[in-house]
Order: sequence, then structure tokens, then C-alpha cells
Amino acid sequence: MLRRILDYSSRADPYPLYAELRRTPVARQADGSYVISTYREIADILHNPQLSSDTRNLSHPTAGAEEQTTPAFINLDPPEHDRLRRMAMRHFGPPHTPGLVTGMEPSLTATVSSLIDDFAGKKQIDIVDDFAYPFPVTVICHLLGVPREDEPKFHLWVDDVVNSIDYDPKTDPKEKMEKGVQARKDLRQYLGGLLQQRHGRSGDDLLSRLANDDGPDGRMTDEEIVATANLLLIAGHETTVNLITNGMLTLLRHPQVLQRLRNEPDLVVPLVEELLRYEPPVHIIPWRAAYSDITVADTVIPKGSQIMLMLASGSRDPDRFHDPDRFDPDRCDNQHLGFGSGIHLCFGGPLARRETQIALTELVRRLDRPSLVADPPPYRRSPVLRGPIHLHVEQGGE
Repeated sequence: MLRRILDYSSRADPYPLYAELRRTPVARQADGSYVISTYREIADILHNPQLSSDTRNLSHPTAGAEEQTTPAFINLDPPEHDRLRRMAMRHFGPPHTPGLVTGMEPSLTATVSSLIDDFAGKKQIDIVDDFAYPFPVTVICHLLGVPREDEPKFHLWVDDVVNSIDYDPKTDPKEKMEKGVQARKDLRQYLGGLLQQRHGRSGDDLLSRLANDDGPDGRMTDEEIVATANLLLIAGHETTVNLITNGMLTLLRHPQVLQRLRNEPDLVVPLVEELLRYEPPVHIIPWRAAYSDITVADTVIPKGSQIMLMLASGSRDPDRFHDPDRFDPDRCDNQHLGFGSGIHLCFGGPLARRETQIALTELVRRLDRPSLVADPPPYRRSPVLRGPIHLHVEQGGE
């Protein structure tokens, strides 16, 4: 079943396969890994201190894990994870910079408006290339202090990194992993060069703040800053591109909801939460490692085993959500897994939410009778970060 889910032919609609997978909440794979697909079990695992996010705790490390580099805090456990996340959060959100996201709203709205202005006179647009990619990339470059003109360079590196996330040595060419490893090196070297320019210089961008500010936990090392910036650059735009694109696709498939959002802009807040449940940007956490033998749904998972968490399957679990395959922006008690849960709850979630809320509100308000050119659209290769690679939309139709 997992093989069918990961196969590209299932990318457009993996949800029926997830339903089959949930019949066995914890499924042992031939390679000794375990796939967890039901909401309660995934949520429990994400809050279980016996689960590690550090590849060094796997009995059989995943491909590429042998790289001797400083991991980002997303791939570390307490207390190191907590220390680095605290240090990054000082400059990214509450409690030290509580107004960061709200303070960015004017520039977010201006960027969105400018991109939509460029649609004028175009009968067909690509929501991905013309909007959903350039918007969050502009935002994260500004936040980090990365020159926007360098985007074509790191775009290629990010693509190679993302393409290697789900590398399978049994089916994928070795070149796929090699390109990912090289792209990580190139991206780290690039960010390291930018960081060297920021030492001793005050600035409002995140690289400058991390390079020069001392907090209660001291200061990050250069390697830790580069790892954090690398994480934010990739996660800060890749997931938001998918969230905005999946959102527009979902609205075009539900024209009554699209019209309602046009008439009721405040609907966008619960709508984005439902979108995070119904068509999330991250479908799978490819691995966790068990510190010790643990029991999940009557299945004993041995120490060191690789555990794969099917977040998108959990968010469609009928034992947790009523009528889970229906898109319902009025849904109550919507504790989805779209941003994960527990200590690794998505660091940039508040910003991604607000970007998507502004993006969808303005697209719906300003596009002229939009319609899909192809349904389903072509999808990205990755089953982990799932979204259309293009979303062509016509406007001005009947």
C-alpha cells in the first residue's frame, strides 16, 4: 500500500489509498519501518518523548544522513532542539517579537496586489509561477535578509533538496540523492557567505539579528545560524507555495465556497484551517526514530525503528472528523495535523496562515470568473511536500 501511495501515479488523489491504509493503523513494512496512518496514533506519537527527530538514533540511518553537518533544530531533540528553537523564536515571533506577522501585513498585501496587477490583460495565468511561488519567496527573502535577485540561484538548490527528501535507493537513481547532497552544500555555503557580511553590523533581518544578538541562551554558532536559515528558506516558501496553490485549486473545485469567500472575506480564517486539514502542504513526516521499544495501537515498535507519520491521512480520519472527505470551512473542533503537533509544531505556521489568508482573499476578490484549465493539474514529484507544480487558470470565462 505504501508503495502505491508514494508512486507518482497516485499524487493527484492519494486519499482513497490513505483510507485503505487506515485499516491497519500501524503497518510494518518489509524494510522494518513502520507506517502510522490514524489520527489518534499520529497525535500520540508527536507528543511522545520516546520518539526522536535525530537521524543518529535510527538503527539504519536514512540515505544522506551520513552528512557531517550541523542539523537544523527540526532534526534535533531536547534539550538542543529547545535551545535553538528558543533562540530563533526571539526574532521571529512571540513573546519577544509578538508583532512580527501583524507588522508585515501592509507589505504582504502590497506584494499580493502587485502580483495580481500583473495579471491584467492575461486570459490564462499560472497560479504557481505567477503568484504562489514569487509571493512567499519575496517574503522569506526579506525576513532573512537574502537578496531577492539571488532567487534563481537558490531556486535550483531548493528544488534539488526537496526532490531528494523521499529518496528511495531501491527505485531512484543515485543521482537524485547526489544532487540533493550537493545542493545542501551549495546552499549552506551561500548562506554562510551572507552571514559573514552581517557580523558586527546591526540590521532588522533575521541573519543580522542572529549574528549579533545575545539572549538568555547566548548566541548561536555560525553553523547553527546557517542551519536555521537553511531550514527557514526552504520551509518558509516551499510549504506556503503548496498551501496557496492547494487552496486556489480547492476553491475552484468548490465554486459556492469561492463565491461565499468573495462575499464574506472573514470566512478566510476558518477556511484556511479547513484547507490545512483537507489539502495540506505537508502529507508525510518521512521518519521518526524510537528511543526505546514503544507500543502503538497494540503493535510493539522496536528501538531504533524508522517511523513514518502519514499526517494527511490522519487529518482525513473518520474516527476524528465527521464526514472528513468534505471540504467544510464551517467545521468546528478542527484540530488538524496540517502543521504537525507537539514540540515540532510548525515554526512558521502563523506567517504561513496569514500569507495564505491574504493571498486567497485577494485572488478571489480580483480574478475575473476564474476556471481551471486542467483538473487534476500536474503535480510535483514529492509525496512528502505535495502540491501542483503548475495550476493554469483562465479568467474572463462564461
